[in-house]
Amino acid sequence: MNRRRFLGITGGSAVVACATYYAYSDKSNFVRASLKPDTPVITELTTDERHILFLASLAPSGHNTQPWLIKYMEPLHWIICNDKTKWLTAVDPAQRETILSIGAFIQNLEYAANNLGYRCQFSLLANTNQDEKVMEVKLIRSGNLFRYDTRTIIQRRTVRSNMLSEALKTEDVRLLMANEPDFIRFVPRTTKAYHYLNEQTIEANKIQSYRNAAQKELADWIRFSNKDAEKYRDGLTPGSMEIEGISGWVVRNFYGKTNVMGNSFRDQNIKQAEQQVASSAGWFLITSKDASVKSLIETGQRMQRLFLKVRDKNIAIHPMTQILEEPAIHQNFNSAIGINEPVQFILRTGYVKNYPEPVSLRRPVDWFICP
Repeated sequence: MNRRRFLGITGGSAVVACATYYAYSDKSNFVRASLKPDTPVITELTTDERHILFLASLAPSGHNTQPWLIKYMEPLHWIICNDKTKWLTAVDPAQRETILSIGAFIQNLEYAANNLGYRCQFSLLANTNQDEKVMEVKLIRSGNLFRYDTRTIIQRRTVRSNMLSEALKTEDVRLLMANEPDFIRFVPRTTKAYHYLNEQTIEANKIQSYRNAAQKELADWIRFSNKDAEKYRDGLTPGSMEIEGISGWVVRNFYGKTNVMGNSFRDQNIKQAEQQVASSAGWFLITSKDASVKSLIETGQRMQRLFLKVRDKNIAIHPMTQILEEPAIHQNFNSAIGINEPVQFILRTGYVKNYPEPVSLRRPVDWFICP
């Protein structure tokens, strides 16, 4: 959900009426840098384990639900679980996106473990997207591993605004697709498929914005106030939705779930989608072999590997999944773009002049550990 500007939200009279309230209100967005260091609660976690799991948790997820739990078996031996309380049943009824997000979590975990000299031994446990236990992992000390630079994990972020329309350089596209040409396709701005993706993304946004179940689900995951943002450490905040300035102040202090269900909020979402798709260099489409749990996890890992490459090239990535979430649009999608394999990610992309710092919140490690 993207709201860089809330046109119509802040009328002049509203600003005047709120002026005396300003001194007692949230004056700036609560972002990741605002989080204070957490005091460890689960003492059996080693420093390495805590660091690895924190980096794993920086993976992206729909509405930033962070749908993972860790069942702690013994030191360096865990089971990665599917947190059913984080499911998005309105836009992801089959939990496809949940498993993709857990795949991204697993990729971060592996990179973080490698950085500290561990190799990961994974064993798939889940047969369906709804199974609680997804993947068993054992970390084994090894001195011969490539030490992945985990700064890329810390600095990764979704960028929704200010993408440039200039074409991506051929060498940059090759770098992002390296070793994955069978699963990653780039759709440049000059193609018919690009315009089709733009048009259908807008149409899917229109449908979803006025589908009450989806809109209510969105409302449940927006943390309007800084108080709620700090309390829950998940969901969508004004900062992560790129709502800044006076609009951000009004939203933080005066908006709530009921506003999300109003027509002005829905219409602004559609307008914002139209503005976004009008400026980009193209789209990345990521496919899978099939819809099995194994394939979805591998595809989540694949997406994360791509996502971790883009910042060094000043390339932004903005997942826009509405086409895949709305059956009326999705049913003709593959045939229209000439792809036979299931498309699991639709990523808007383009260069940006200035790369912003990551702002989306994350729960402390102890919050997603279970005995």
